[in-house]
Order: sequence, then C-alpha cells, then structure tokens
Amino acid sequence: MKQKLFFLTIFVTSLFTNLIAQNYIGHRIDNYSGIHGVMYNPANVFDSRMRADINLVSAGVSFGNDYAGISSSSLNADDDGFDFEEDADLNPTNSNNFYSNVDVMGPSFMFNLNPKSSMGLITRVRGIYNLHNVNGELFQRIADDFDSEEDFTFDLNNLNGTLHAYAEVGLVYGRVLMDKESHFLKGGVTLKYLAGGGGAFFNSSNLTGQYSSTNANVTVNGNVNYGQTTDEEDFDFTDTSSGFGADFGVVYEWRPDNANLGNRGLNKYKLKLGLSVTDLGSINYDESTIGNYSATNAVITEAEFNEKDIDEILRDNFDGQETVETAQISLPTAMHIAADYHLKNKFYLNLQTSLSLVSPESQQASRIANIATLSPRFESKWFSAYMPLSIRQYDGFAWGFGLRAGPLTLGSSTILTNLISESSKGADVYVGLKVPIYQRSR
Repeated sequence: MKQKLFFLTIFVTSLFTNLIAQNYIGHRIDNYSGIHGVMYNPANVFDSRMRADINLVSAGVSFGNDYAGISSSSLNADDDGFDFEEDADLNPTNSNNFYSNVDVMGPSFMFNLNPKSSMGLITRVRGIYNLHNVNGELFQRIADDFDSEEDFTFDLNNLNGTLHAYAEVGLVYGRVLMDKESHFLKGGVTLKYLAGGGGAFFNSSNLTGQYSSTNANVTVNGNVNYGQTTDEEDFDFTDTSSGFGADFGVVYEWRPDNANLGNRGLNKYKLKLGLSVTDLGSINYDESTIGNYSATNAVITEAEFNEKDIDEILRDNFDGQETVETAQISLPTAMHIAADYHLKNKFYLNLQTSLSLVSPESQQASRIANIATLSPRFESKWFSAYMPLSIRQYDGFAWGFGLRAGPLTLGSSTILTNLISESSKGADVYVGLKVPIYQRSR
C-alpha cells in the first residue's frame, strides 16, 4: 500500500479536492428516520413510526481538524484559484489532530415482527482515518516540500494514526422492556459480521528532529512503529479478514398524555431519553507487516521525503526489523446519549452527544471525534427539517441544515458554518434514498 508521507498527504489531498467530512447528524434523531436511527441506537428498531423501512443507498462523509481553516470566499477569491499556503488559516501546534469518516449504507431494512418486537438488517462499508498529536510545523514543512530557508526543530510525542476500511452486516433485534402507560422502555442489540478491507497504522512515543536548510536534510532521533495489513495499493475485500462487533441501546419515553397510547402511527412522548454504545469489536488481519524502528541521529534528505514511501524511508534510515504477524484493528467504539423534547404540535428540540470510548493514544484503533449537538426540528410523516448546532472536537462550532422529503434525505451539519465562517475547520454532508412504509394513524 503506497503511503506517501502516510496520513499527512491524505489530509492535504482532502483539502485540495474539497473532501467534506459523525454522519447523518440531524436526520438520525427524526422519529421517521427509520433504519438510520437504528445505526446509532438499535432500540429504535422497535415502536418506530415505520411499519417497514427499506434503505436503497445512503452515504455520509465527514472531515475535521484543528490545523487549518478555510473560508468559502477564499476558494473562489481570484482567477489563480485556491492556494493552501496563502489562503488557509493555519494553526500549527505541537499536537494537531485530523480525522475523516466515510460511511456508505447499502441495501438495509427493518420491519415489525409482532406487537412487542421488531428486527432489521444493515449493510455498510466504512472508512475511518485518524491522526493525533502530529507536530503542525513539521506537517507544514513537509506539505511545502521543505521550501524554507529557516532551520527548525520538532518533537512528536504520542504520535498516533490509523487508517481502516471495512464492511459490516448487522442483524438488529429490538423489543419492549416496560410499558406502564406513562413510562415506556425499549431495548435493542445489533450483532455484526465484519469484513476487513485493509488498514495501516503509525505511532511513536517519542520522536525528535532538526531540519537543516543548509544541508537540506532532517536529523531524527527516537522510535517509530509502522504497520500495514496488505502489500497492495488499494483496499481489497475479496480475500478478507473478519471479525465480530455489536451495538446495544435503550430508549425511555415519558408519556404523560394517554390520548395516543396504542396508536403506533403517532409519537406519544413528551420527553424521550436514549443511551447506546456502538461499534464494540475488532478485526484481525493475518500476515500483516509490522515494523519497529529506532534511530540515533538518522539523516533523511529532502529528496527521500519527496521520492520514497514512508516504509522505504524507515527501512533505509532507521535500525529495526519487519515481522509478519497478526494485527488487530479495533472499531471506533462510542457512547451516544440523547434527549428529545416535544415542544408543541410538530416541533421538537433534541440534545445529543456522541463520545468516543477510544483514547487518542490507543494504537491500532479507529475513533470518532466527540460531538455535542442541539437540534430544533419540524417533524411530520412526509417531511422533516432540522437545524443542528454542534460543538465538535478539534474543529469547533458548526451550524447546519437538513431535510427529509418522503424517500429522499439530504443534509449537512456544517453547511451554514462553511458558507459564512472565515475559518471553517470541518465539514460533512449526507444523502440517502429509501422506501418508507409508514404506520397507519388511527
């Protein structure tokens, strides 16, 4: 797998190609979101406003960082086009962070089994990339091909990065746990079969260096661990590694008004609370190549950075060896907490937070970026609209908009911020097409 400058160039490429990167924010708390709400809390598969829900295809992509911000005006500022060095608002620190998350849901469905239980099936392909605690100044110099006449030093403490692509098939089951008119509780679980597409990882507990503009080289001291699950350039699902995963969750509803009890076509709560844990599990990759390297005053030239892959640079300049062994990459385990308040008529206010249960220092593990979102919405059977306001780890405040119109869902939790901010550090977008079959209202 060609990993030129490893995860650093992934980020730069993402910026220049306008890759916009948690997914389905706003839509997933809609009571008519169907199978999309089940992804984040499997308890939602039961007592849904849907008799059945069939997803044809949906996709979400998100991206964020605390290194560079971009304004929409700078992208079209002049005929010369966008210049990253001149037009981006750069904030290099000793511990910059980057992430991206691609999530494609294939054919998936949910339906009612009986009055007390429901089930569903979810198919997804996911790609997650994390890079933590990278020295921003070093990143900037590499991105600029060391086009500088100034010497500089750098420290990389707890540098950690993981890139992972995999597919999953999840069987969902949910049922009522308690129904006492005003108090309603349901639970659900998703059991997943995981098919690994491939991954790469990179970490260092302590790596220091000095750049000499006179000699056009970098002198490095410290240790580096690097691994990849395949020698191929692309991810490959044909000869897969496998694993198992799980989600579980519960939802409580306070129903002070007994008027709509028994009518599954209508919402009955004044307040709904949800708690779930998703993406428990991991994938084992046999015959992975893992290298453990150390260096004492290793000298790496600018030409090597420009012409060689990261594994070649390590083999040629560091002491150490590569071994072929089984590598385990963990899923992005996270906890989701949600509160949904029915204001009046068809208007609701939702507060949701998603918290990673994987530390940024955890090696060979994917993780989500923490996020808290307040989202007012208008919700009806055939149409819903959302305006989420989020605080996102690394990239800060975000303001977005989304809608559901029958079978079509479209939105972004950052679109309004991206349009008006002078330094937007994250972005996302999602789109979906489904066949909704609603419950009858009596």
